[in-house]
Parts: sequence; structure tokens; C-alpha cells
Amino acid sequence: MRSFRTYLSVAAVALAVSLAGCSSATTASTTTGSTSTSATQQTVTAATIEEDTHYDSDDLTWDAASEVAISLADGGSKVTSSSSTGVAVDGNTVTISAAGTYRLSGSLTDGKIVVAAGDSDTVRIILDGVELGNSSGSPFVVNSADEAIVYLEDGSSNTLSDASSYADQGDDAPNAALYSMADLTIAGPGSLSVNGKYNDGIVSKDGLVLASGKVTVDAKDDGIRGKDYTVLLDGAYQVTAGGDAVKADNETDEGRGWLLVSGGALTVNAGDDGVKAFNTLTVTGGTVNVAKSEEGLEAQHIAISGGDVTVTSNDDGVNASGGASSSASGAGGGGMGGGMGGGETVGDYTVDISGGTLTINSEGDGLDSNGTAAISGGTVVVNGPTNDGNGALDVNGELAVSGGTIAAAGSAGMAVTPGTTSTQSGLQLTFDTSVAAGTPVHIVDSSGKEVATFVTTKSIASLVFSSSAITAGQNYTIYTGGTAEAKAGLTTGSIDGAEQQGSVTAGQYTQAQGPGGGGGRR
Repeated sequence: MRSFRTYLSVAAVALAVSLAGCSSATTASTTTGSTSTSATQQTVTAATIEEDTHYDSDDLTWDAASEVAISLADGGSKVTSSSSTGVAVDGNTVTISAAGTYRLSGSLTDGKIVVAAGDSDTVRIILDGVELGNSSGSPFVVNSADEAIVYLEDGSSNTLSDASSYADQGDDAPNAALYSMADLTIAGPGSLSVNGKYNDGIVSKDGLVLASGKVTVDAKDDGIRGKDYTVLLDGAYQVTAGGDAVKADNETDEGRGWLLVSGGALTVNAGDDGVKAFNTLTVTGGTVNVAKSEEGLEAQHIAISGGDVTVTSNDDGVNASGGASSSASGAGGGGMGGGMGGGETVGDYTVDISGGTLTINSEGDGLDSNGTAAISGGTVVVNGPTNDGNGALDVNGELAVSGGTIAAAGSAGMAVTPGTTSTQSGLQLTFDTSVAAGTPVHIVDSSGKEVATFVTTKSIASLVFSSSAITAGQNYTIYTGGTAEAKAGLTTGSIDGAEQQGSVTAGQYTQAQGPGGGGGRR
């Protein structure tokens, strides 16, 4: 295995508008970005992905003539090719003990595939219409190998289902329907359905790369879990989990416990966290849809530079927190109107958004960092909480905005604004009367041009907006009502029939209670 690596009062009817100016055989294709750890900044790119993980595109090509064919059948599993080296059949247990390529077909209603190869062996297992079940444990276990590759044959449908109770529940015993002690790669154009009835669905106790495939996981606890890292390069993965949906959870080794989505499509429904890494969670491409969660994305460091991320959460939508060490509180940051920011510790946690789209619908904080946050590109839409105990933006330290488009709506009690080091200007609107769900809010410049239209998804009391279209020192008029092209989020619209609520000047701060809050113009 390789080593790697955030009340301005205005004369208006029923509205107090508060300003916050920004102070400021197939091979998966990969488009990867930066991955960092709390200790050092390291980069994973398309050129280095094969150096920074166990994954090698050559692993997905092989000589078909070298395949060992294994037919699975209750009481009658057998090797059907001329070569049987490295395969042993004992009742309904098939053990593979040598490097090579093994093509499996057929079914075992109560059986097991075991890989027990050497520490330098690469074992490639082709699932070509396989249905595995086990009544006392896991039906697919990799006990030892350098790397195990599960390849889903084109056009094939495959199913793994474990027991609802395991006979062996020791600390080192398998606890997932697909369980690997070695680096694990899942690839191929076929489909795989994993039913983790006991605990987890897919587990690697080393590195995990999801290179391609159409994979559905339903698990009692965690859905897909890698240890050192979890990487999604391509494919379509749908995960339903009672615990965390997709994660990387190495908490002890420096530079480990990171998760990267660089392509493909991931949809999760989680009883706990949607997508989680102990260290760094990076999205550089693909689609991530956290349809249900307690907290949507969680890691010490969260970076989004591309892709399309949608999060629905009962608590925080994006949450930079965890086990990293903390620094002293009091670093300069955005204003927090009426909030708790002044005494909060600024820890070694970051949210960094430089591209892509991020849409959050949260009941707790929308975008939350227990350290700092930076937005330099992309589009961020936050449909935050309605209660004043949480905010659409919640950053203990500095929220630095230098680019991109941000629309963060929610309650007014803890409304964080961009910090004084920001270079892109913006506005904060605080409404005396809540704006009902489905209402267009229009921002119009002094020439009468509509700068932005935002349609609320729930009742809101405040809206923070920043984009390159906002110029510090310029007046903007706010309207509610009228029409909009879309039913929710940032869109275009018309103020015909809308009610004028007041005008504001971009780039002005009022006193705030959060760290770094106060005057200034950006």
C-alpha cells in the first residue's frame, strides 16, 4: 500500500434592512482536486491519484484467458475453468488464496466467499450474476491481500446480503455484507445491491476506491465506510443507512481519514451524518445529494471546488468540526447579530468553497465552521433555520468572501456576515416581519436593474447576499413579491406587482457581537 497524504434601519414599511458588506475492462475517468489534512497541505490530482491511493487503472484491465471461472451453487460450487490454482471449495465456502482474476457466477443462499491471499497479492473478483446470502455472518470477506478488486460485469446484477445477527462478534470480526481488511476497489459497469442487515454495508479497514458501477446499499448502521480514505471517482451510488451513509474514519494516523468525491453520482439517506470524514472532505466534481441526514457534510476540513452538492439536514448542513486541536478565540471574523460568537473558540477547522454549487436546507446551522471559512467562487445557497438559536451562516472565526455568489437565508438571531478581510461586497437584509415561504425577494440597483432574485423555501427573517454584481457604496432597493422564474433559490424575476421594502447601501457594517464584527466597508 502506498502512502499519501462564515440592523441597519432604513425608512421602509415593515422592514429593517441590515447591511453586511463583504469585508471582502474499463478505466474510470478521474478529475480530482486538492485534499488537505490538519497537519499538512497535500494535493491529490488526476495525475497523482494512482500514487496517492492504492488505485491503479491497470487493475481494471486483464487477460481474459487468465480468468479462473467459479460456478456457485448450494452444495455444488466448483471451478469450471481449466485452472483451479488458489481456489478451495469446502461446502458452501469458497476460499481464494492466490493473486489472480476470478469470475464468479451463480448463487449461494447460505454461503461465503473468502479471500485469504498473500500481503503482496492483488485479487480481482468479477461478479457476473452473483447472489450471496449468509445466515450467520458476512457472505463476502477479504481477510488478507494487498488489494481486492470487485469488478461488476457489464449487464450483470449482483446481490450481497448478510445475517441480521453474527455468530462471531469479536473486535476484529467482520461486521458488513462486504468486508475487507485490505485495500478495496469497486469498479465495472454492472450493478451491485448490498443489504447490510447486521451493521454496515461495505467496509474497508484500509483504503476504499469507488471507481465505477451502479451500487445500492441499505445498511442498519453505516452504509459505505473506508478507513484511511474513501474516494468516489465515477459510478452511481445510492446509500440508505441507519447511521452514517458514507465515511472515512481513521482517527489515529496522520494524513488519513480523508474522503474525496471527484466524479459520479452519490445519493444518500442517513439516520446520522450524510458524508463524513475524520480529517478532510473534498468535492471536486460529480453530484452529491444528501437527501436526509442529521448533519449533511462533516469533517475537520471541508473543501468544495466543483460538482453539484445538495444537502438536507435536521441539524447542521455543512459542519467543519471534530477532533482537531483548537487555537485561541478572538480571531477577526464576520459579524454575528445577536449571537454567541464573541466567546467561541476558533479551532483548526475550515470550510473552503472555490467552485461548484452548494445548496443547503437545514434545521440547524446551514454552513457551520468551528474555525474559519472562505468562499472564493461557486454558488452557495443556504435555506437555513427558522429558530433564532441557529443561523444560516455560523463561523467562529473569519468568514472571508472574495468571489462566488452567496445567498444565505434564515433566522435573524444569529445571522453571521462576511468578515472584514473579504474583498467582495454584499448586503444583509433583516426583516421586521418574516417573509413567507415561496416569496421572491428582489435586489435592484440604482439604475433599476435587477441584481438578484431569491425565492424562499421556508419563512425567513434575514438574507445575506454577496456577488460580484454588488458594488460597495452603491444603493440597492429591496422588493418582495412580484414574479420569479424558479420556485426556490437564486433565479431571475420581475418586480411587477412587488412591494418595495426599502433601500440599503452595500458594504456597510453595523455593530455586531461576533468576533471581528463591526464597521468597515468592502
